[in-house]
Amino acid sequence: MNKFNKIAEFGKELVKAKDIEESLEVIAKEAKEIVNADRCSIFIVDENENILWTKLSDGIAGRIVISLDSGIVGDTYAQKEAQVVNNPYEDARFLPSIDKKSGYKTKNMITIPIFNSKREIMGIMQLLNKSRFDFDADDLEVLTFFANYISGTLELVLLSEK
Repeated sequence: MNKFNKIAEFGKELVKAKDIEESLEVIAKEAKEIVNADRCSIFIVDENENILWTKLSDGIAGRIVISLDSGIVGDTYAQKEAQVVNNPYEDARFLPSIDKKSGYKTKNMITIPIFNSKREIMGIMQLLNKSRFDFDADDLEVLTFFANYISGTLELVLLSEK
């Protein structure tokens, strides 16, 4: 089964989720499987507070909160486009303090904006540590498709939370 067919099958699981936490867990699990990544965090945009925060951050207790213009995730928000960073410690935008705090070592990452129905960024999906290889153009293509696929569900879930 190719990755795109697998995403279509995943949709059946997503519609069964009862709340935002369960929806995000299902989304993160699928995203990690699609590209064989170790972790997935989904940052939610809060323009009123000028922050990005995680409702779900794999392997980290509590949530991660950063300013909208901070780090690679913040740059993804500002540029409105995905970022592939295969040497994060050599990238000035990288926030090593999060690795220090969690005890985790980020080797590579990909960040994908998730747009709402008005084409505004409502979230950013960040995947870390693809096993065996670096993230590449194929990962970018499939994760962009995936982000578009889940955007309607995420938008509905976020609206129902308000």
